[in-house]
Amino acid sequence: MTRQTAYQSCSMSIESGTLCQYCSNDAGELISFAECLERFVQWTLRQEPGTGRQAAERKALEFMAGGPTWRDNPELLRRLTVGG
Repeated sequence: MTRQTAYQSCSMSIESGTLCQYCSNDAGELISFAECLERFVQWTLRQEPGTGRQAAERKALEFMAGGPTWRDNPELLRRLTVGG
């Protein structure tokens, strides 16, 4: 049986390594904050079609703030403080 763990940036289940396929680039490195945020925004817009861009971005920021990978990121903290 393969043991899966939740990756700390996005909660995606992973079987090995430290980064999931959505949070890493082709070299296996963590993507930038801006790219990760945009991926979460686009995911939210697909999952909740009636959600506007601003609401999707806010949801993405709040989700990212809940995990250890991004919660202390200065840009995330700035955006949450000023409302996006």
